[in-house]
Amino acid sequence: MTAFTDENVPGRSGATATTEADPREVGRVRTEYSPAHDGDPDPGEIVWTWVPYEENDGRGKDRPVLVVAREAAGTFLAVQLSSKRHDGDREWVAIGSGPWDRTGRDSWVAVDRILRLHEDGMRREACALDRMRFNLVRQRLHERYGWT
Repeated sequence: MTAFTDENVPGRSGATATTEADPREVGRVRTEYSPAHDGDPDPGEIVWTWVPYEENDGRGKDRPVLVVAREAAGTFLAVQLSSKRHDGDREWVAIGSGPWDRTGRDSWVAVDRILRLHEDGMRREACALDRMRFNLVRQRLHERYGWT
């Protein structure tokens, strides 16, 4: 197993860095539910990657994200998870608890911030979210951005 330091966390820098994507400029997006427990990111799966803070000042955090779509260029669109309850500061969808959080805390998905990640920019595949909870997120993305 590779030991990661802050400098070599997958998704933090270089060509495979996780970046914020403008959801209205990504073109046509077709969300899908297609998890395959193979170590690669697939829509419907929660994976770990470096997520830059919104200030884009070089800081960030290795955190779980839900992959929601595959892009033609080979990248993926994802939304970040948080175990902190958020009220009013952004738009969050409650997804409950799952194996992505070792302590079993409830989680929320931020649907108002879209991330673009690369296959080589993730640390590990955590699990597949069940279809019912994925569809809650998918429906909110459809309502907010018109994604199919």
